[in-house]
Amino acid sequence: MADTRNDVQNGTFSDACCIDAGRVYDSCCDRDCVEDLRCYFTAEGQNYIERALSVKIKGAEVLNVYINVEPVSFNRGFFSCDLTFLFLVEFDVYLSAHSCPVQIKGLTSFNKRVILYGGDGNVKIFSNTVSDDSCDNSTLRTTNMPKCVVQSVDPIPLGCHLGQVKDCCECIGVVPNFACELLGGQIVSNCECGTPTVYVTLGLFSVIQLIRNVQMLIPVYDFCIPEKQCTDTTDQPCDVFRKIKFPTDDFFPPRNCDNSEKIGCGCTGQQDD
Repeated sequence: MADTRNDVQNGTFSDACCIDAGRVYDSCCDRDCVEDLRCYFTAEGQNYIERALSVKIKGAEVLNVYINVEPVSFNRGFFSCDLTFLFLVEFDVYLSAHSCPVQIKGLTSFNKRVILYGGDGNVKIFSNTVSDDSCDNSTLRTTNMPKCVVQSVDPIPLGCHLGQVKDCCECIGVVPNFACELLGGQIVSNCECGTPTVYVTLGLFSVIQLIRNVQMLIPVYDFCIPEKQCTDTTDQPCDVFRKIKFPTDDFFPPRNCDNSEKIGCGCTGQQDD
């Protein structure tokens, strides 16, 4: 491969290429402290909640985010992104004061809306991409509507408490099959008002992007030819184990040295005058 570092520094390149790629037109980051989200359980889990003396939240994870993008009629070029986060929450349920907790899982959801700029234009695009669910597999029609991409880490469980169902008409919506498999059955959603349930508070960090495919002219310096050679994995298990670095930090955790000078991997205390 040719050395392109000098070309980059000098601002020269060997060619220009037109590519079709996703460009981020607008994005935002957000932190949401979502309070009193009602949890839904299976019949077995709901039975434990109705007999619970107290509950403790152990963890939560994002199972899916349902996204709907619609243009904003009063502001051209802007789009409304309606997001529905589906969470899987784990609990320790205490049935008596001195008993071991029972571990159960539940589902909860959170809705939010953001408005981002996505540019103008809504042309129809035809390509020869094969589609299995189409009668004519020679062409596939799409549009250049902006695409909403959501990045999120698992939420931080901030707290939970036992309560009663306040609105019997409240519903979590359609629960996907994979979520029911994680729970071990169908959720109970037709609880009457006053039925014991659990409300949770979660801290959520997310990044929302609005991306549109555009044609861009970019400088090309060289082809990306890998320099690293592939290695086989025919080593014996013990040979692979011998190559693993000894986990020193697991046996000797580094100290948190406040108000001190760090030297290398260690640290020293305050120096004498």
